[in-house]
Amino acid sequence: MDVTSSCRALCVVVSLALLAGCASAPRDVASRDAEEPYFARQLPGISGDWGLAMSPVDNPILEARALGNPPPALIQQALLAQHERWVGTPYRIGGTSSSGIDCSALVQSVFEETFRVSLPRTTGEQVHQGAPVERSELVPGDLVFFRPPGRYDHVGIYLGEGRFLHASTSRGVMISELDNRYWQRYYWQARRTLEPTTLAQRVMVGDQG
Repeated sequence: MDVTSSCRALCVVVSLALLAGCASAPRDVASRDAEEPYFARQLPGISGDWGLAMSPVDNPILEARALGNPPPALIQQALLAQHERWVGTPYRIGGTSSSGIDCSALVQSVFEETFRVSLPRTTGEQVHQGAPVERSELVPGDLVFFRPPGRYDHVGIYLGEGRFLHASTSRGVMISELDNRYWQRYYWQARRTLEPTTLAQRVMVGDQG
């Protein structure tokens, strides 16, 4: 075979390889799309250029996509970080620091630091914040209220998966189960101060600051 024939044969092989690669591209893209989280997908009716033109502060979905987590997961992670900071802090009525804190002061501090939301100081005032939520519809960041025996009501922050963060009168700052027999018995109501997407946006803005 002469040099010209060899070059022609090589060109044919390369061309066929390129065509095969192009033919397989749509299948690969479809497979990747199927594995992406919900917030990583393009929303119907919104062009990619419009979304990219917005800053992360204006478009929390873009920022959630960048981090690979939907808003509930971001909120839960932020609340677990607060638990790590406060865990073991003893309960002290009227307390607001690491030397002792009560349930409503913990909620107030966590919301201020994590979400930049200013809540009232007392449980009696916090129970009027936001909108009521059914227990079956709880999402991370919702406030959960209890009416145990005694003079004071109790409040915590829902973490998801049936757990909530609170300052227990007997064990200090900890995570408890809503289905625990005690808490289930004295469960009162829940409130949602802001929608999860808004809370997640505030978590991300705080992290950037």
